[in-house]
Amino acid sequence: MVFVNAFLFIFGLVLLVKGSDYFVNSAAAIAKKLGISEFIIGLTLVAVGTSIPELASSVIAAFKHHSGIIIGNVVGSNIANIGLIVGLSAVIAVIKTHEDMLKRDGYIMIFASLLFYVFILNGIISKLEAGIFVALYIIYTLFLFETREEKEDKYHFRQFIGYLFKFRYLKTIRKSFGSRKKDIGSEGIAKDSIIILLGLAAVIVGANMLVDEAIFFANLLGISEIVIAISIIAVGTSLPELGVSLSAARKGYGDILVGNIIGSNIANILLIIGVSGFVNPISVSSSTLFISAPFMLFISILLLVFIRSAWKIRRYEGIIFLILYALFIGSLFFIKY
Repeated sequence: MVFVNAFLFIFGLVLLVKGSDYFVNSAAAIAKKLGISEFIIGLTLVAVGTSIPELASSVIAAFKHHSGIIIGNVVGSNIANIGLIVGLSAVIAVIKTHEDMLKRDGYIMIFASLLFYVFILNGIISKLEAGIFVALYIIYTLFLFETREEKEDKYHFRQFIGYLFKFRYLKTIRKSFGSRKKDIGSEGIAKDSIIILLGLAAVIVGANMLVDEAIFFANLLGISEIVIAISIIAVGTSLPELGVSLSAARKGYGDILVGNIIGSNIANILLIIGVSGFVNPISVSSSTLFISAPFMLFISILLLVFIRSAWKIRRYEGIIFLILYALFIGSLFFIKY
């Protein structure tokens, strides 16, 4: 019986990850045929694409009122993205990056992490707070669009705050929807649409199976759902980021690697917690408040410190990340969650 559940867990994970790939690739193909720019496709579909496994499993968990899986998935994924994925990538090759990414996306990641911690202080993320997260993610996406449109290299965190509180995103929306008229080609759209539907079905079925079997093993082993989510689900749903990052590391594309990780961490907090919390308020355990969330914030800051020291992440720093990740995962079995 246990072997059947283990098979269903793995099969659900495969469905979730592969379904996400097909969904994103086909959606991007349709968007391109409809005349949508490659930048907008990359900014939305591709950027969110690697977070679809976390999004789908967390939303399913929200509908089933399993807050531990949502929080564990997001916090665990953010920690795995840095500790495991950046760590492994840096061991493979030195990761080079640049100042602008740190001063814009890096600081926005810390801002999102700090806001997440403030929101969980009372033990729950309300629908209002979830709505704030979703709104911030949309504004952040529009800010990236504005940055590229203006071809401005100095759009940093300070400019993002001004963009946010001066409501400049309203201008971006008007400009982006009012200026683009292109010929629409429909060739091959029907085929891509079928693949999208099949990919979406695989994502939903896979997420359901993953969540159900995670709950089963948590009950069987007598451990909390959040431990299963932080350790197994978080790593499993982070496989897309792992594949992209290791490939980028081997090819020397440090900016793509770091941008993928930082962007995924921002999406995990603002988009996934936001959408899941909007379905149902998310309760937060004391272990998250005092252990896993502070560790997520710590390792996120450490990533920026390592980048800032020489505008690259060296092999010994990658080893430090791997050691920290191993210690964190090991602590799950000694600390009551």
